[in-house]
Amino acid sequence: MKLECAKDTSIRDFFITNRQSFEEQLLCEAINVKDKIAEIQAVGNINLIENAHKLTLFIVDNREHELIQFAKNEGIAWAKHSLTLAFKLEWVQAIRRTLWEFLFNYTNMTIDKTNHEDFFSMEKNINAMVDQFLNHFFISYSKYKDELLSSQMKIVENLSVPIIPITEAICILPLIGAIDSKRIETIGNKVIDHIGDTHIQFLIIDLSGVAQMESVIIQKLIQIIDGISMMGCQTVLTGLRSEIVKNMLKYDLSFKEKAMTKGTLQLALTELLNDPKILNPLVSNSQI
Repeated sequence: MKLECAKDTSIRDFFITNRQSFEEQLLCEAINVKDKIAEIQAVGNINLIENAHKLTLFIVDNREHELIQFAKNEGIAWAKHSLTLAFKLEWVQAIRRTLWEFLFNYTNMTIDKTNHEDFFSMEKNINAMVDQFLNHFFISYSKYKDELLSSQMKIVENLSVPIIPITEAICILPLIGAIDSKRIETIGNKVIDHIGDTHIQFLIIDLSGVAQMESVIIQKLIQIIDGISMMGCQTVLTGLRSEIVKNMLKYDLSFKEKAMTKGTLQLALTELLNDPKILNPLVSNSQI
């Protein structure tokens, strides 16, 4: 490898002058990544070669603040496009090895070969800066992924508690599938918040899509119904399956005096929508 270097050349100028040689050596070091460079740029608009030069200059210039910010941005970009972390790790380690080799050549071409103090000092700094980059990159990557997962979980939670408005006074909450402790807690929070925001008078909870419910979950549901009542709203339960009713009888649990129960959702809607006090509460109140 033929490198250009005047005796008084700074290390920064050395890397800039030998940019092409640096790229060639870097590609030789990054065996698995070099064939993915075009693909990574197409997927994430990430130019690995340009970023390698940028990282190199941050390191040799000891620009720690800019290196950390660059690492954070890179972490977000790789996380956003779900790019393979193994490629990033191999690429950065290839940059590290190439930096070492160029540092060795630089010291041989610019200072007395017997003076190793500067060489080891610069090598130590390179390792520290590269490690700093990797550390902040992975923290940023993980943080973005965690925030994305949290956002997706909130979407799933909202979908698992689909409160459907029928009129200004009536909403339906159709529950489908298994209900565990986490989901019943989510249901309770969403329902109470919704009633507080909308001031509905009736919430129809349709359980026809729930095949089974453990006694502890039934107890939690009873507590939620108590909370709904405290908010000035009446609960109407529909579609209770025989398995759930048997379980309630077994553990002496009851919705009696806590909620109205109707056999089907259609029956509950028919009765409520035909009640003039619910359809037009202002007229009903004026007649009292």
